Amino acid sequence: MPYQRELEFARRMALAAGENACRIRSGGITAEAKADESPVTIADRDNERLIREAIEAEYPDDGILGEEGSSKSGASGRRWIIDPIDGTRDFVRGNRFWCVLLALEAEGESLVGVAHFPLLEETYWAVAGGGAYLNTERLHVSSRAEVRECSFHPNGLQLPEVRPHLPAVIGLMQRAWSVRAYGGALDACLVAAGKVDIWFEPKVAPWDLAPLKLIIEEAGGLFFALDGSRRIDRGTAIACTPGLAAETRRAFGIDS
Repeated sequence: MPYQRELEFARRMALAAGENACRIRSGGITAEAKADESPVTIADRDNERLIREAIEAEYPDDGILGEEGSSKSGASGRRWIIDPIDGTRDFVRGNRFWCVLLALEAEGESLVGVAHFPLLEETYWAVAGGGAYLNTERLHVSSRAEVRECSFHPNGLQLPEVRPHLPAVIGLMQRAWSVRAYGGALDACLVAAGKVDIWFEPKVAPWDLAPLKLIIEEAGGLFFALDGSRRIDRGTAIACTPGLAAETRRAFGIDS
């Protein structure tokens, strides 16, 4: 498999960060509010430090981008993107749906992506050209092709960023077979696993998306922002099965 060394490193670090976060939380945890009012804990910051230091030791020429402020340009043309705890609200409340996200990117495309959910004992991962997996199981998106048969997972409905898109979201919700939302990364991974058919995020950052986009696409799914591009720096994200792509694009007014 390509990028085997990088994959093994990413999986090892995601597991280590998951264990680190669980250890920190066992002693009690409180959250602070960042400038954008999103929560952050000592575990978020310590996980990012742990992963950043490991990258600097093992891949000193690679760049780094982390949610909690890590930034390094690097000389190799590659960049590691870190979300040390995705779902900090779940982490603080003791819910199981938080995860560690880590990806290796080059020329705007992820080469390796890992999403590790410690409390679910699930690690979703993918390699460019090598497929997507849950632990050791190969993943494939579902074959659903009609909204009335699909499971639709929209997130962030409380955010002001969703307001221009509420008619599209509500329209899909009213037509869908089921509507759920587990918090973002898990919804995206379930698209890759064939258990969710459309996922929507109105406000996301590159560290939220770098591994998820690869996992979805390597499982045969489609990923795009509301501007129609496949970029992870547009602030929005949609993923769906190939059979639902045209209808999903129409619903959100996205040009094909």
